[in-house]
Amino acid sequence: MTQRMTTAEHRWSIEPQEVERHVQRRGRRHAFTQLEPSSTAVVVVDMVPFFVEANPYAAGIVPAVELLADTARRADAMVVWVTPASPPARPVDLEIHGPEADETYRDSGGSGLAEGLTVDAADLRIEKRLRGALFPGSSDLDAQLRQRRIDTIVVAGTVAEVCGESTVREAHSLGYRAIMVADAVAANDDAARNATLRTVYRSFGDVRTVGEVGALLNS
Repeated sequence: MTQRMTTAEHRWSIEPQEVERHVQRRGRRHAFTQLEPSSTAVVVVDMVPFFVEANPYAAGIVPAVELLADTARRADAMVVWVTPASPPARPVDLEIHGPEADETYRDSGGSGLAEGLTVDAADLRIEKRLRGALFPGSSDLDAQLRQRRIDTIVVAGTVAEVCGESTVREAHSLGYRAIMVADAVAANDDAARNATLRTVYRSFGDVRTVGEVGALLNS
């Protein structure tokens, strides 16, 4: 018998004073008020069994991620599934994690996506060797996006404050418009996830919900 994953839902928030600060600066709450489907990619990070089955919050966002991907396809936006590669051990990671945990992390990919997620034939599959998907040498995601004239990435997945935030920061550094999807990213607790949402909203892009992204793609 297949064991049912334990799920939990985050309670997400960004402090009202942070929102007000941006409203005063730019005259509106959100940085990006339009999304052009042909130049937008939904980038789903690390929704693999290793992370999803061990974290009820990650399991809890599976329906939201599935809805986001389906919405993007229906609007003719691109969907990218980013999963961990199995890179060689690096001394710095051995020092940080220890040999056993480091090996476990390096072997976290390779088993496909978590149950409940659907990959369409037109979707792009990418393996990354580092935390962020866009860091030089981590993957060819940047080249693939530029080849397709993508200028906006919408980030979902897990772990929000590690690989998700790293990917958003790198996107900003490379000149992409970046959006993190508040109800389609997961961490180990609300505090960690909300700290990442605040950081992204403050300095690196925008924060939207699945419903808001869908409305922008279909407007």
